[in-house]
Amino acid sequence: MIRSGGESKITLVGRRMFILSAAKAIVVLGIVGRLISLQITESKKYKTLSDKNRFREWKFAPPRGLINDYFGKEIASNRQVYQLHVIPENSENLEVLFFRLKSILNLSEKDITKIRKKIKSQKPWDPVIISDNLNWSDFSRINLFLHDLQGVEPVVSVARLYKEPSSAHVIGYVSKASKKDLQTKEYLQNKIATGTRIGKTGLENKLDSKVIGDVGYKRYEVNAYGKRIKEISIDPGKSGENFRTTLDLDVQKLSSKLLEGKSGTVCVMDIYRGDIVSMVSSPIFDSNKFVHGINKKDWNSLIKHRDKPLINKAVAGLYPPGSTIKLLSAISALENDVFNPKTTIRCQGHIELYGQKYHCWKKKGHGFVNMREGMKQSCDVYFYEVARKLGIDRLAETARKFGLGKPVLTDLFEERSGVVPNTEWKKKYIGKNWYLGETLHAGIGQGYWQTSPLQLCLMMAQIANGGYKIEPRLILDTNEEKFNGLEEFINNKNLFPDDVGTLYEFIAKFKYKSLFRNQENIKFVQDALFGATNEPLGTSYRSRLTKKELVYAGKTGTSQVRRFTELQRELEIKNEDLPYEQRDHALFVAFAPYKEPRYAISVLVEHGGSGSKSAAPIAKQVIKKVLEKHSLRESQRTFGETA
Repeated sequence: MIRSGGESKITLVGRRMFILSAAKAIVVLGIVGRLISLQITESKKYKTLSDKNRFREWKFAPPRGLINDYFGKEIASNRQVYQLHVIPENSENLEVLFFRLKSILNLSEKDITKIRKKIKSQKPWDPVIISDNLNWSDFSRINLFLHDLQGVEPVVSVARLYKEPSSAHVIGYVSKASKKDLQTKEYLQNKIATGTRIGKTGLENKLDSKVIGDVGYKRYEVNAYGKRIKEISIDPGKSGENFRTTLDLDVQKLSSKLLEGKSGTVCVMDIYRGDIVSMVSSPIFDSNKFVHGINKKDWNSLIKHRDKPLINKAVAGLYPPGSTIKLLSAISALENDVFNPKTTIRCQGHIELYGQKYHCWKKKGHGFVNMREGMKQSCDVYFYEVARKLGIDRLAETARKFGLGKPVLTDLFEERSGVVPNTEWKKKYIGKNWYLGETLHAGIGQGYWQTSPLQLCLMMAQIANGGYKIEPRLILDTNEEKFNGLEEFINNKNLFPDDVGTLYEFIAKFKYKSLFRNQENIKFVQDALFGATNEPLGTSYRSRLTKKELVYAGKTGTSQVRRFTELQRELEIKNEDLPYEQRDHALFVAFAPYKEPRYAISVLVEHGGSGSKSAAPIAKQVIKKVLEKHSLRESQRTFGETA
């Protein structure tokens, strides 16, 4: 029994030894396997991690591409700036560093708090910008004390510079990218570096993905403590693309000067190519203030300004077209055989409809007038009758053909569509039926109409070119060849009103879409506009140009802000006697020169009263400038180039 018990104990001990040996073997095999995995399978992974600890990359923003005018003059360029960066991991004591920087740069405690927040939100080896626009004096002092500023790195960089404020609304501005920008704009994922600014408005926004360029890199080797040992490599990145616009800076400056002290806009367009020669909105603002972050005082002065300087009134301002719509009323009536040029109406100063008076701007009336005289003298009564017989739906159809009620450009995200009213529109948006009295108001450009000045410029351009649809643009593209032969024909042919049909036939070869059924109708309207500007009793006669090659044709308009009551009419209260906000807007549209049209223009002066007094005189000077530069513009035309 004892023996048997002894054998049992031996067996138990042997079994335990076996289990322990097996366990050791498993552990050894696990270690060996892990070593094999580390050395073979995961070696690349850990080498990458090692390299990350050993090397650092610093991204920097390349220069943005230039935006130039038609003649190559810089509108948006770049300038040298002095920046101050802090790399947290390179500083032994950030608080000591902040104390020293406060004394050198006169930083406030608020400034330091902002810097602390930036540092906490980033990786310790990523640079934090203390200032991206140091003056030379501060930059020099930083370099002088650099030996005592661990973690500080002075940097010479570039920032956006806007040389001409008259183009602020078209070009736009750049600023820091927001969280929303980073989330919604995919192209920014590999474009953001220290100091990068992105386009926020205008062409800077539209062209941002191409103008921003490709990020540059500096690669450093660091020691175990994260300190830089040496620079390994540098990739300068790639500057953004340059772009050439259709704008003429000289015309921009003149337009801005003429609008100084006023709220309004000037638009000029090539009637064949659709090139926007000028687009100025007033008041202007300084785009440079946004580059480094606009301060609260400047921002408040902009958003609280009576005349809304941040709004591009050419595309985002919407106004009733006033008497400029009479051009389309006439065209629509002729095209639909409702009226003919000889149709005569007696104007007594008003008409009555269902007991309500509809007044002409001329209290005593114009007497007997036909369509030409009606347009020339801008007789409201005549066009009440035109609208009554035409109907709102046919007028609206013609308006849409000419580009009203929809954006003109694809280059500016700020553009608004406006409103072309008709029976369907009113039922849909107001929930009521259309009334005949509203048709009368619509026939003279009042009521529900909402148009932008650029839409009116396009309307006039298509009337001037013979009624052919064009596609306006701000950026020159690579498809200039489509215009080959057009300049030669226009410049070498001595075209007069009697033979404009030859020009229209030629234009048709360029696959322009005709907006007219009968070319005689467009010739008639052009002639009526000539009378409005160049004949006595014409509404813009005082703003005519008598020099043969400068003669132009145009139409004034008054965009009502509010309706006059019968009492105000009886008291003969003038527009200028009303409070500023209640005064009518002044409008003028024209094409030039009359005999060989090349350009269309629209001018709007907010609360300027009549178009003949406020808008037409501005158009006169701008037209003169544009026509004087026409030959130079043609000589500068370069096919197939964008910059």
